[in-house]
Amino acid sequence: FIGRAADRGKERHILLVGAALLIISGAGLLFAAPSLPALLGWNLLLGVGHLMSILGEQSRLASATNRNMDRVFGFYTMVTAVAQTVAPLLLGVLGGAAVAPDTSVLLLAYLVGAAGVLATGVLMARHGGTRSKSGIPKAPVKLRTALRVQPAARNTLVASIGLSMMVLCTIDLLQVYLPALAVERGISTQAVGVLLALRAAATVLSRLAMDRLVRAVGRSRLLLGSTGISAVLIGLLVLPLPTPAMAALLVLAGLALGLGQPLSMSVVSMTATEGTRGTWMSIRLLGNRLGQTVIPVGVGVFATALGAGGVFLALGVTTAAATLGAIAPLRSMDD
Repeated sequence: FIGRAADRGKERHILLVGAALLIISGAGLLFAAPSLPALLGWNLLLGVGHLMSILGEQSRLASATNRNMDRVFGFYTMVTAVAQTVAPLLLGVLGGAAVAPDTSVLLLAYLVGAAGVLATGVLMARHGGTRSKSGIPKAPVKLRTALRVQPAARNTLVASIGLSMMVLCTIDLLQVYLPALAVERGISTQAVGVLLALRAAATVLSRLAMDRLVRAVGRSRLLLGSTGISAVLIGLLVLPLPTPAMAALLVLAGLALGLGQPLSMSVVSMTATEGTRGTWMSIRLLGNRLGQTVIPVGVGVFATALGAGGVFLALGVTTAAATLGAIAPLRSMDD
């Protein structure tokens, strides 16, 4: 529904309402969460605000004219990767060494961040949306028509969304299961922090260079190659590697994993027809959230049977299968 609203030219409203919900939910968590139902309710509102903000931003970027989408989404996701690297460090600074830190301090910091989202949303809302030559906003395509696209285009969209889902889940599960793998292998917590930081730094670098890589390799080949390489590298974590070898492997994996998300955004924004970009961007986010819900449950079975290394083997095999299935749809796309 949010994606359809974006296609109707409501991007400004989505951006501003999303930021407002982030602030309202943060204030609610800080001042009016005396019970578990209240806590859950404010978190639900926060999730909706977060989704609206993300979709509003991505839809705004996708509807920009005369822009290099690879450069735009590469930079956008690079900044996101930097923020996701800095945020845990900020959490440590604010929380200190306490096992149970003062959450009011953390929520005040959150409100400052949410205010920044609102300020950024206001700036983005000041720029006009996609308009026709007559200056009248283009009418959105009906939902049924938006989904009933040409078979080749639909296959390309679905394949890129599937790869985006696998890449996002792989990055998420790396954060969760690498510490578990370290415990099994006697690797120190400090070393785990360095390993995760190396992966994040490599992701930032690859996204910064994505535009050049697309020009050199081609968009579809780069997306397929990066996901295929990351599948092999992540699967190799099942082996009992020494810590330096794991560091090298995670740097290479970070370089490959960093390309999947922005390339998927670029493919969706360029393949979706006018008036349907918001819809397909929302379907992409829906696929990501669905994958984040379902895939961890599935790979958890392998963790029970084979230990934490089994999770990475399962992720590698699943990502490789998704890459093989996407070869034909993506190779049909014009680079």
